[in-house]
Amino acid sequence: MNILLINHYAGSPKLGMEYRPYYMAKHWCRMGHKVTIIAASQSHVRSTQPIISNRFEEEELEGIKYIWLKTPSYNGNGIGRIFNMLIFIYKLFMYSKKIINKAKPDVVIASSTYPLDILPAYRISVKSKSKLIFEVHDLWPLSPIEIGGFSKWNPFIVIMQCAENFAYKHSSQVVSMLPMTLKHMVDHGLIPEKFNYVPNGIEIDEWKENELLPIDHKNLIIALKKENHKLVSYTGSFGLANALDFLIDAAKILEKENISFLIVGKGPEREKLFKKIKTLDLKNVFILDSVRKEVIPALLSEMDILYIGLRKQPLFRFGISPNKLIDYMMAARPIIQAIDAGNDIVTESNCGITIEPENQQDIAEAIRKIINLSEFERKEMGENGKKFVIENHNYKFLANKFIEILQK
Repeated sequence: MNILLINHYAGSPKLGMEYRPYYMAKHWCRMGHKVTIIAASQSHVRSTQPIISNRFEEEELEGIKYIWLKTPSYNGNGIGRIFNMLIFIYKLFMYSKKIINKAKPDVVIASSTYPLDILPAYRISVKSKSKLIFEVHDLWPLSPIEIGGFSKWNPFIVIMQCAENFAYKHSSQVVSMLPMTLKHMVDHGLIPEKFNYVPNGIEIDEWKENELLPIDHKNLIIALKKENHKLVSYTGSFGLANALDFLIDAAKILEKENISFLIVGKGPEREKLFKKIKTLDLKNVFILDSVRKEVIPALLSEMDILYIGLRKQPLFRFGISPNKLIDYMMAARPIIQAIDAGNDIVTESNCGITIEPENQQDIAEAIRKIINLSEFERKEMGENGKKFVIENHNYKFLANKFIEILQK
């Protein structure tokens, strides 16, 4: 089968996020399928952008053909990102004939977070007489309406809504990364039988603890363990949505106990967190630089408890599928999840404690509860999460599940 996957933000291990298209494609290639990924040359979620000199440039990576469409650079979520989207969509239309000749698709997957790519994907599928699949990362335009405060009558939002409705009507199958979206999709025209749930995953083969920690991280961990401190850690982005200020408030509650907090990463809230730690005069909270993806297994293996939190957000009623949580579970460490969402795999897998978000007292109590468990109970809790991920969230399994959907 020749698979054409359109994902504006697609990355790879050398470029950074987003990784899902690469891992899915790698396993599809191993199964004997031919995969072409089309992406924009500029993306705000990648750590490194591909170096291209032409408007339409091909590259092969582990048997996967990448086609990069040149788009303008931008920062953040402003008008620059919208312009970048529109240029990408325009070029998909402009190069549709060339794309068909290169990929010769049997299946076209539109998968770019926002739904506008369904329009050129539909054109390509019609002209190539191939099956059309719509993959949903987030619910657009509901996300910018509920998070960004956009009016549903904003012209950009109206266009997005039309595209979403078009996708549900004209796709052969719809794949959602969020588990609780069926009703929303049906309300916008989806036939229920077209709905499929395929969450985010992890590449099991890459989960090795043989990468060395940065010397500063290693020395701090050794020093804290010599003092018999239990280590609570968060790794990832320092954004407002991650609710890290509540974790620091919990550290204040626990400052006289042998518990240290390691917050590892980067992001726009970093300086505010530093100031909060200084204002509270905390000696048990340490902010460390982010580490490479390959180092995450070694870092998480040193921790006793892993924390993930998100601010209250109505959109989470449709469920969540954060890569960070799957990493945590794979690390086989007890997890404290401070998220109110439509799904809860921490509780489902019995790998930690789920509490209400934005509540430092609950965070502190959950930490105490886990620390007071026996070593056997903590280990069992961690292993529950790892087992759940291996059985339900490894990309080899998910790639096979996706192919079954394509063959419906």
